Amino acid sequence: MSRVQMITVAEGDGDQRLDRWLKRMFPHLGQGRIEKMCRKGELRVDGGRVKAATRLEAGQEVRIPPLPDPGEVKPRPKSTVSEADARMIRDCVIYMDDDVIALNKPPGLPTQGGSKQTRHVDGLAEALRFDAEEKPRLVHRLDKDTSGVLLLARNRAAAQALTAAMRHKDTRKIYWALVAGVPTPYLGEIKYGLVKAPGRGAKGEGEKMIALHPRDVDGTPGAKRAHTLYATLYRVAGRASWVAMEPLTGRTHQLRAHMAEIGHPIIGDGKYGGSGQENQGDGWGAQLGGIISKKLHLHARMMRFEHPVTREAITVTAPLPEHMAHTWKTFGWTEDLAAEDPFEELQ
Repeated sequence: MSRVQMITVAEGDGDQRLDRWLKRMFPHLGQGRIEKMCRKGELRVDGGRVKAATRLEAGQEVRIPPLPDPGEVKPRPKSTVSEADARMIRDCVIYMDDDVIALNKPPGLPTQGGSKQTRHVDGLAEALRFDAEEKPRLVHRLDKDTSGVLLLARNRAAAQALTAAMRHKDTRKIYWALVAGVPTPYLGEIKYGLVKAPGRGAKGEGEKMIALHPRDVDGTPGAKRAHTLYATLYRVAGRASWVAMEPLTGRTHQLRAHMAEIGHPIIGDGKYGGSGQENQGDGWGAQLGGIISKKLHLHARMMRFEHPVTREAITVTAPLPEHMAHTWKTFGWTEDLAAEDPFEELQ
């Protein structure tokens, strides 16, 4: 058992989570022990209590309580990725260089583990190590049922740069969706705030967001402002529309909640698509019926970011998943009908 240690965060170790920093310093420490030390107040930063997810800054002083020696901790067996899963996740790669990997995440695959989720991108990332010394790290996330562009960093420096770019809104993300009805005006913006509905699970199970008028955001505890641009590209009479969306903020379920709030829920959205789910052609109802899939029709189509090392502008585009490609074919649409960036003139 070691003694209490006071360690100063080095210049190159800033802007990362406390738990990840600790695991680099003390590889034998498990996540459970780190969280327990935080709960008990044994682990402190600049004298204050912290959480495992607290982000460190260079120069801060971390108090580390006595830790067991590496030999006293039984190592947990390393998780293995099956050959089938390794092939699957590698087939999802649509861009890769020495610092960045971009996937076309399939619908139904969670980005990270959670309640009853044991198979997820973060766990499968071990199969994306290739010739790198460490497995790639997530720098943002997509909802389980949302498909499309998902970025991972292949080293810590790239992760820091990409995470900072996301936080400072130095990246562009454009989503495609099929929505109920026809949004008007065809080109518009949505500024409803969002707040988490009460009574959800302790770990976010069944999480749902409630939209608020902008004037009510400041007076509602927990509410956050949210801003989405949308462009109606093509339509099927009054039944449904192909819509492009750009989230200018990154709130939970933002696009789904915003489109539902203006009366045009995303097709296949059982959470925000209304209790009846029936679509009569005037907007409400997230199921078209017939041969149109009941899966969520929301896809992260394009992402544009500055490369963390070369500083070049990189644009990654993801083809539609199978169920959306089938819907597009049914309506006679092809992916090349839409401009890569329908919001370019607004920037």
